[in-house]
Parts: sequence; C-alpha cells; structure tokens
Amino acid sequence: MHSGVEMSVLNGIRVLDFGRYVAGPYCATLLGYLGADVIRIERPGGGEDRFIAPVTAQGEGAVILQTGCNKRSLALDLRAPAAAAIVRRLVASADVVVANLPPAALTELGLDYGSLRAIRADVILATQTAFGAAGPYRGRGGFDGIGQALSGAMYITGMPGAPAKAAAPYVDFTTAVLAAFGTLAALMHRSATGEGQEVGTTLQGTALAVFASHLIEQSVTGINRVPSGNRVQTSAPSDVFATRDGHVLTHVVGNPLFRRWARLMGEEQRWTEDPRFATDQSRADHAEPILERMRTWCAARTSADAIATLEAAGIPAGPVLTPQQALEDPQAAAMGFLRTVADYPGLPRPAQVSDLPVRFSALAGGITRRPPRIGEHSAEILAELGMSATEIAQLKAAGTVG
Repeated sequence: MHSGVEMSVLNGIRVLDFGRYVAGPYCATLLGYLGADVIRIERPGGGEDRFIAPVTAQGEGAVILQTGCNKRSLALDLRAPAAAAIVRRLVASADVVVANLPPAALTELGLDYGSLRAIRADVILATQTAFGAAGPYRGRGGFDGIGQALSGAMYITGMPGAPAKAAAPYVDFTTAVLAAFGTLAALMHRSATGEGQEVGTTLQGTALAVFASHLIEQSVTGINRVPSGNRVQTSAPSDVFATRDGHVLTHVVGNPLFRRWARLMGEEQRWTEDPRFATDQSRADHAEPILERMRTWCAARTSADAIATLEAAGIPAGPVLTPQQALEDPQAAAMGFLRTVADYPGLPRPAQVSDLPVRFSALAGGITRRPPRIGEHSAEILAELGMSATEIAQLKAAGTVG
C-alpha cells in the first residue's frame, strides 16, 4: 500500500481532440483518463464516429461511449468563417492537439504543426494517419482493416484462399495507445526543455510493429508461411478445440509445458521420446497427431471440465466466450475493468464501458464522467476563452457553434 494523496498526473493539461473514429479520439481518451481536460471538437450535427453501432434512442453509438468518456464537447463548424478565430483561441489555451486527419486536411484547417506553433510555440501536435507524410501512399486515407491487410496479418489469420480480418480493431486502438505514449514522452520533453513538437503515428506502422515477429521470420528465412486458421505455427498443441458444449483455446509453448501436456494425456513417454516432437517448431511441423489427440480429449469434456483439468496441470487455457459471456466473466468483474455508464441520455439500459486497463499504486486514473452530448459544453468552453454570452448566442444563431 502507498501513502499520500492520489493525483491524476495530467491535471492542468488541456487537450484538443479533433479526432475521428478511434485512433485519434481514443488517444485523447487515454490522456483524459490521466486527468487532462479534453475538449472534443466536432461538427454541430455530430461527427461520423458518434453514430457507429447505435445504442441510444437518438442513434448515438457504442464507439462514442468508448472514446468519449472524460471529455467535454464543443460543437463547431470548422469551415465556417468565424471558426478560425475560435480555433486560434482554443490552441492558445491548449497543451496538446490530437488530430487524426490526412496531412492535406490538417493544413487546410490550420491544424498542421507549423500553423499551431505560430499560435503557441510549445504546443504538442499528436497525429494519427494511415500512412504518414512520406511515401507513395501518403495521400491515402485508411481504416483499421487496411492496416491489418497491409501488414501480412490478415493473410496469415485466415485460411488458404480466405484471408480474415480480426473483429477487434487492434490497429486503431494500438495506434491510439502509441500516440498517447508518444504524447506523454513529448510532455516530459517539454517539461525539461520548454519545447513542443509533433508526434506522428500511422496505422501501417502500428500494424507492422504488432506483426513484427512474423515479418522478422519471413525476412530471415523466406519461409512463406501459409494461413492455418487458429493453429499456431510455431508450437503445438496451440489451437482452438471443440468441447461438448463450446470451444477452448490452449497454448503450449516450451518443453516443460509440453511435458505437462503429455503427462496429462497419460502418454508422456510416447510424446516426449519421439524426435518429431523434440522442440516447439518440430512439434508445430508435425502437429497433426498432437492436435488429433487434443481434439479427442476435449471432445469428451465440457469446456468447464477441460479448463479446470488443464489449469490443475499447469497448462494455460481459456474458454472461447461470446460477447455476453465476456461481459459476465467473473475475472473481468474482479479486476473492475468494465465500468457502468448509466446516465448517458437515451440509453435503454446501462452500458458496460472498458475503463483504463492500467492500475497505479500512487496515481488516480480512469473514467470519471460520461461522454458528452453534441455541443453539451459549447457555451461553457467559449466562455472560458473570454467570449461573452452575446457573442456565443450570435455564433449559435449563425450555425457556427452547436
């Protein structure tokens, strides 16, 4: 246990979130979880990401519930004549600007680093683009799946002739995490030197980093692996197996774990003395007898029985859960990583939102307020910038502000 007063490490830091979809907005969310004052700037009608996977009576979706917590909303038409002056005031008050827009769009809106730096010299710009500012793809947009496709991961994830994209948008969310990581480093650098800077992340760069071990193997060996579904290609038995009432996943890596598995099968000598099964890679190369033995073993048991028996033998395994079962999992509840958001207008029942999946012994962090409605804090934020009630009313009447 620690002593002293808990604090949020980014108290006093203001972040402007010009992001869309996931990579930018969730980067800003993570900074908000650490105490930053995050202002989401979106169109008066709402950004595209606000309406993905609708869950409210107004059609607002699951994505905004995940990426909008701990933020205030300023609804602003960035292309309106009066918007540029408002953006300048916002930037002058901000420490960090988050914008996952293509380079040309950043320049057009005055959100490129040069324009921002002219307003506030020590500002930090965190960008998340599909491909960055150089190379043949630099002008292209992109989504999570494009990163998966270009990294080789989508090809290997599927089966021969049927590449498969992961349902979880891991490229988007990992890019957001890396952008937040880079922003924290930039803030530390600014604290030491007084200098701001631009922090750039890309979907393709993230996807290549996450899939790096496979790419390293390919670059060194030229092995040209073909997809094999859920079966791991560098160890065995590492796959998904059907049980009497569902599926379980096991991952057996290393000789000690393989010996435990062989002992559990009641056939330790058969498996451990066969030279085909001497190493992880040789077991993967001759996996079918191992996998068939495991299939037979699992098929005779329920998932709960298989997991309990594997756990007792010290073999990592887990049940393949449905989304509903994942929500109800007792370990998720014990860790407290799912937080109930019940007070968002229009929700037919409370939403379970993933909180900051990091625990600190001496810092506070995580969800403290629900996501904002469109323009919920527009008047409040503009007043903080020194605008009068009359000016704000005029901007709203003109449709510049929502």
